[in-house]
Amino acid sequence: MTILVTGAAGFIGMAVAERLLAQGRAVFGIDNMNDYYPVSLKRARIAALQERHGGLFTFAELDFADMDALQAALHDHPIDAIIHLGAQAGVRYSLINPHAYVRSNLAGHVNMLEVARERRVRHMVYASSSSVYGGNDSLPFRVEDRADHPVSLYAATKKADELMSETYAHLFRIPMTGLRFFTVYGPGAAPTWRCGYSPRKSFAANRSPSSTMAGCSATSPISTISSAA
Repeated sequence: MTILVTGAAGFIGMAVAERLLAQGRAVFGIDNMNDYYPVSLKRARIAALQERHGGLFTFAELDFADMDALQAALHDHPIDAIIHLGAQAGVRYSLINPHAYVRSNLAGHVNMLEVARERRVRHMVYASSSSVYGGNDSLPFRVEDRADHPVSLYAATKKADELMSETYAHLFRIPMTGLRFFTVYGPGAAPTWRCGYSPRKSFAANRSPSSTMAGCSATSPISTISSAA
C-alpha cells in the first residue's frame, strides 16, 4: 500500500509520514516548500525521512494546486489512500494574502478530491481546522455544533473544504475523514505554532462515509487521526 501525504515537510505531515514509514508502509510525500516559515526547517524534515527510510519514502516538491504538475508526478505511482495535510495555514496571514488561501485551500483541495476520485482510493483523510467554529461560544466544541459563522477567510476556506469533501463522499462513495485541528505542538514545531500550555484532548466523531473529527492538540499529532469506513 502506498499512501499519499501532502504537506509532508510540515510539522504534522512529517510526523504522520514517519509513523507510516515506521510501520513499513510506502509513502509518497509532496510539499511546495513555500516560505511561510523557514524553508530550511522543511528541508531538514524531508532529509531526515529520506535518510531514515530510503526507498520506502518518495518525495516530490510541487504545488498540488497545479493539477497538471500533480498528475504528472503521480502518473507512475499507485496510490491507495490519501492523507491531505497540505494547506495555506494561519488566520492572520489570510488578511494580507487571501489569494494564497484560495489557491491552496480551495483549488488545491478540489484537486486532491479529484485524485481521490480518479484513483478510487480506499480512504482520504484531510485537515480541517478548529477555526471553522468561528463565532461559536458553546464550549467544549463538538462536531455537531454549528460552524456556519467563520470569522476569517482561512476558516471559510476550511469550512468549504468540509462541504466539498462531503459532496464527493456522497457522489462517489469515497470514505473521508476531516480533522479539525486545534494548535498542534511539540518538538520540532515551526516557530509560528509553538505554545506553552497543554490543552485537554477532546474527540468527537461522526461515523459516516464522510466524517469530521474535532480534537484538541496533543504532543503527538498522530493521535488525532481517525478513520471512517
